This record gives sequence, structure tokens and C-alpha cells, in this order.
Amino acid sequence: MAATRSRETGRRFALVAGALAAIALLAPGGTNAAPHARLAGSRAIAPAGAPRPVKEMIAAANHIRHKPYVWGGGHAHWRSHGYDCSGSVSYVLHRASLLDYPLDATGFMHWGKGGHSKWVTIYANHEHAYMVIAGLRWDTSMVDDGDRSGPGWSEAMRSSKGFRVRHPGGSRRW
Repeated sequence: MAATRSRETGRRFALVAGALAAIALLAPGGTNAAPHARLAGSRAIAPAGAPRPVKEMIAAANHIRHKPYVWGGGHAHWRSHGYDCSGSVSYVLHRASLLDYPLDATGFMHWGKGGHSKWVTIYANHEHAYMVIAGLRWDTSMVDDGDRSGPGWSEAMRSSKGFRVRHPGGSRRW
């Protein structure tokens, strides 16, 4: 009877240890988590191990950060005086060769693949679109780098309630 209890205790311990290991892999900083970009002032710095398209997206976003918010900006021309929410997301994806033409927020609700991804996730509804690239939020509202309008970075996440969650797909590295 003692041997049976000992085996049962060993099995329970193995199950708990396995569950804890799985949780650690999925938790931020775990083996499956993408390294986070960091902010240096108002510019994002890509993690060294980021895939090429992620580095290109971060560079593109840095290029247009702090441009003014212009409704429809970025939709008629890739290079624009200012950008709206979906125009700034479109520009970033285009510069990484992932998008051929600008989409509005509603268009992003159906773009790519559904769900979150390791490196890039897009949030869209009928009125707004934003994205998270390597753990930093790229958005035209609720950014924390000064009192201004237009696209910018934030380390703070916002509620995704009411948004469709999409990602570029196409690669296991995403």
C-alpha cells in the first residue's frame, strides 16, 4: 500500500511539474514568447533575434512616428503628410512587403489569419485599427510619448474588447 501511494504521489508530481513547465513556456519571457522590442525615447529598437519583416516594420513605424493624424492619411499615397490609424498600420505592413495596397480598419478585420501571433498582432474593428509588434503597441491613440496626434509607440496595452484579432500568418516564425 505504501508503494502504491508512493507511485501515485510520483505521478501527481510529474503531472504538476509538466503543467508548470508548459505554463513557463507560454508565459512572457518563456521559450515560446517573442523577445520584446524596447523604446529608446520615442523610437522602438527591434530585438536582435527578430525576423527580418519585424525589423522592417519597426523601422517603417519609426520613420512615420509623430507624423500628424490625418483622416484618410496613407490611403491615397504610401508617403503622406500624415496618417490615420489604418493608414499607419498599412504603411508598416507594406514596408515589410506584407501588404500591396492600403486597407481601412474594416479591411483589417478580415486580413491575414485570425488570432494572435508571436511577433505581430493586428486589432481592428469598424472604427479603428492598431497593432502590436514585438510587444510594443503601434497606434494613433492612447500613445504615451507626448501630447500629440498621429502614430506612435506605447509600452502600455489597451483593451482589445470589440476588436478582431489578426496576424500576417504565412510563417511558423510569426
